[in-house]
Amino acid sequence: MIYTQYYPDWEKLNNVPSQTKARQHQPKREKMIIDGKDSKTKRKSKSSPSSPRRSRSSKLTPPSASLVDGELSVTEQERSSAVTSLFEGLQISQDSNSNPRSFPYSVKQQCWEKAEKVKGRDPDRWRRDAVGNIVFRKLVGCPGCLCHDYDHIIPYSKGGKSTLENCQVLQATVNRSKGNRTELSRADLIQKSSYCRVSGRDMDLIELSAYGNVHHAEDSGGCRIQ
Repeated sequence: MIYTQYYPDWEKLNNVPSQTKARQHQPKREKMIIDGKDSKTKRKSKSSPSSPRRSRSSKLTPPSASLVDGELSVTEQERSSAVTSLFEGLQISQDSNSNPRSFPYSVKQQCWEKAEKVKGRDPDRWRRDAVGNIVFRKLVGCPGCLCHDYDHIIPYSKGGKSTLENCQVLQATVNRSKGNRTELSRADLIQKSSYCRVSGRDMDLIELSAYGNVHHAEDSGGCRIQ
């Protein structure tokens, strides 16, 4: 009523009456509804096939116990055979650690015992190296004049073995200068030594700091500090 009162030519401008427009829209809506029903039915038909679907439980049913046991026994045999074949190819040599680079502890003990003794001092604490330098047993591997190393007479890099026959007590400074050279004479090694004058009292102080007491050799004839 409002459009017809204020706009009398509204239907003329559109050239189609309002009732016919409503009638035209009604079948489209019905078709849309029908199409919606059809689409739903189509979806239902797709979701429900004619052949029955198997459940997950039927797919995941475990095989019989006999088959499982058979598979396990086969895999264990295969693994054991594979492991044995791997270890058959390995050959452990017994002489792999027969010549270590460093001297064993027992060899070091014997090497220290065969070094020259220092007169008037405890041989378990003081010795002379291969060129006559005094060394202290507690000082190993340091660069001081009383420090020592267990040296390979024939260098290890040139086939020298870590045995007692190839071991000598040598001042650490001399050992560093020697390296793996075999052409150096005793005089050359003496020239490379680091000299330090150590008196008997100095040795006593060193023993006190290292051992907490002082030991002299039995034939020294000196006084003992108790």
